Amino acid sequence: MSTVIKVENLSKKYIIAHQKRERYLTLRDTIARKSKEIGKRLLHPFVSSSGQPLAGLAGTEEFWALKDISFDVQQGNRIGIIGRNGAGKSTLLKILSRITEPTTGRIKIKSRVASLLEVGTGFHPELTGRENIFLNGAILGMGKAEIKKKFDEIVAFAEVEKFLDTPVKRFSSGMYVRLAFAVAAHLEPEILIVDEVLAVGDTQFQRKCLGKMEDIGREGRTVLFVSHNMSAIQKLCNRAMLLDNGRLMADDEPVTVINSYLHNHQPTSECWALDSKKFTHSGPVLITDIKLLDLDNNILKILFTGGGFVLQIAYKLKEGVKIPSASFIIKFKNQMNTEILRLSNTPISGFPIENLSGEGRINLVLPVIPFAEGMYYIDIALARQGQGFYVKLINVLSLYINGQDIYKSGCAVTQTRGLTVLPHKWIFKPENNASVESGWKGAELLSKPAEICRENS
Repeated sequence: MSTVIKVENLSKKYIIAHQKRERYLTLRDTIARKSKEIGKRLLHPFVSSSGQPLAGLAGTEEFWALKDISFDVQQGNRIGIIGRNGAGKSTLLKILSRITEPTTGRIKIKSRVASLLEVGTGFHPELTGRENIFLNGAILGMGKAEIKKKFDEIVAFAEVEKFLDTPVKRFSSGMYVRLAFAVAAHLEPEILIVDEVLAVGDTQFQRKCLGKMEDIGREGRTVLFVSHNMSAIQKLCNRAMLLDNGRLMADDEPVTVINSYLHNHQPTSECWALDSKKFTHSGPVLITDIKLLDLDNNILKILFTGGGFVLQIAYKLKEGVKIPSASFIIKFKNQMNTEILRLSNTPISGFPIENLSGEGRINLVLPVIPFAEGMYYIDIALARQGQGFYVKLINVLSLYINGQDIYKSGCAVTQTRGLTVLPHKWIFKPENNASVESGWKGAELLSKPAEICRENS
């Protein structure tokens, strides 16, 4: 398989200016100061007006968006690029798209590249949708006949037939993205580069885009895809790269890279006290630690559908503080922030805590994970039953659950088949024939021994 992109020791530096706080200046002061600066610059061209070398101007700072990155991309690779905001993902794509020049290093690209980096990239706002389709095709090096051949497919995919002869400056952001992606994906580039811009579109369009990128990958073309949607990365890509502070930290199979990212970069949490103000250490209750453990009480690094885990919460109350009828509440949410499971230790669930005081820990044991493959988030709260919250942690943990072939059918269970999986069987009774009964499907999801819960309590 041939190499279509080769990146060697790539770095990108920006100079950040910091504005100084100064006293109010009159127009006369400003003119006088600028005149002095011009005179000094003419006399000393390599020294700033403050007497410092130009490379180190006062009030400026060097920022390396990318630092010494090297990798190769083979034809047909579908690469997901992940990392926190500001990690350098978009800068890397801009350099690969030849929008930005690198500071050091070099890149070699053999094939034709189509990029979709932000809303309206490559579109002229005064031109109509029809005209921009031909403009983008020409930029990609395609002839008019080739563009005409794909024109109807592009328009049908973008769903903008009514507005095709309207200047795109009047398009909504969603219409902009639909048309831009349709053009980039259908004009048959050998390399397709897509940033998180798909987040602007609606859910249905996102599914269409992901399906189209899967088709492109199956055709042997190359895709570089930046996204915060870990499920999409794992579904679409056969390789993933993790960027952090401008450096390439991991380059491996998607599952390995995703779990490395999630393990080291948990999202920040938001906390409130009973009066809805920001929860601080001065409050009556403090959550001191949260851990994910396996069923043998070891730190958990990877989760699978049908496996089990322990959520351990360490708490500390101020001296003399007691919470009667205390309840820990755990919520599990999917990527769309929809609550799919709530568990709490209330009298209703059979786990009452009559008085909570001092410090300690409480373990929630899930011997079976009933969730399909994908990203999930956990909220943790501590409340007094019927009286409100003492602590509320939103998205305090993120979990990537890897699918397994639970039903022994050769396919892992993903969210395209629903969010949860349960043990079940089918009984078929055709007329005038003996009934046919299947064995239990997902048998390993049957309840684990009760001893597991007792051991971890």
